[in-house]
Amino acid sequence: MSYLKLLEVLDHNSMNGLSNLLKKDFPTFFENINHGDFQKWSCVVNELPSVSSSTIDLNKGNIVIGKKSDCSNSERKLIKKQLKQLMPWRKGPYSLFGIYINSEWRSDMKWIRLQDDIKPLKNKLVLDVGCGNGYYGWRMLGREAKYVVGIDPSLLFYNQFSAIKKYTSNCNIDFIPWGIDELPDAGLFFDTVFSMGVIYHRRDPIEHLKKLAKCLKTNGEIIIESLVIDSHNLDVLIPKERYAKMKNVWAIPSLKLLIKWADSAGLKNIRIINTAKTTLREQRVTEWMQYESLANFLCQFDRKKTIEGYPAPVRSILIAEKP
Repeated sequence: MSYLKLLEVLDHNSMNGLSNLLKKDFPTFFENINHGDFQKWSCVVNELPSVSSSTIDLNKGNIVIGKKSDCSNSERKLIKKQLKQLMPWRKGPYSLFGIYINSEWRSDMKWIRLQDDIKPLKNKLVLDVGCGNGYYGWRMLGREAKYVVGIDPSLLFYNQFSAIKKYTSNCNIDFIPWGIDELPDAGLFFDTVFSMGVIYHRRDPIEHLKKLAKCLKTNGEIIIESLVIDSHNLDVLIPKERYAKMKNVWAIPSLKLLIKWADSAGLKNIRIINTAKTTLREQRVTEWMQYESLANFLCQFDRKKTIEGYPAPVRSILIAEKP
């Protein structure tokens, strides 16, 4: 994947620190990856047939790229075969030349919860931290963002994104396979930063929020989505080993504590825009994600609890600004 367009955007917007870091690290970054499946996934993407997309619609729940008539039956079968080798598809859905990628998460449902409450993204530079395979980035681009940069250390997600980007090569969106700690601590001036489903995986949530704020320009907006617990106090759930079978869940706050974290990180205009229980309609096993999902993570006899006995997943979206 070429980052030439991204480097131009970063340099033009005075984000030379990130630009220089990419120029320094990426010529050899992929050569030094020590991951057993990375080469296999890369070959899968490279062997996707070259087909031109006659249409792109980034404002539907299922991101639409191309029509069924854009390719032959044999090309479509090959595309589906290759995409299946990149399973599991966690985020989506996508429709690629009539192939419906029915992902584990109905990510469109989460996007609907926040799209009307965030600042307009038109002509804005956007950073999506923990972007998964890039689904939300495409939705941001559909809202006319000037450029979207997604970061996520998952090499599977990187290759899923690369497969989609292959048929949308002119779109102003890129994926850097890094975690947030690999970003420079200064010299970033994004208009909007998203961090959805990340904060409870961080050992120090306040430092995470401070790091996100460093990526923003003054008065820039930050959108945080987090698991929360039902409490009116400054309470936190610290799972012993796993939460809903997830590893590395360090702290799940109450809404009051989540707001306090944001305040402690120096953010302003803090508000909660949505709180919703995660349902079996939103997260489930599909043809494209055939491992365990939410139904397996909840107690068989009491769906209000996880299999470990903790409260079942509830998620909230917090919006704030950098002073």
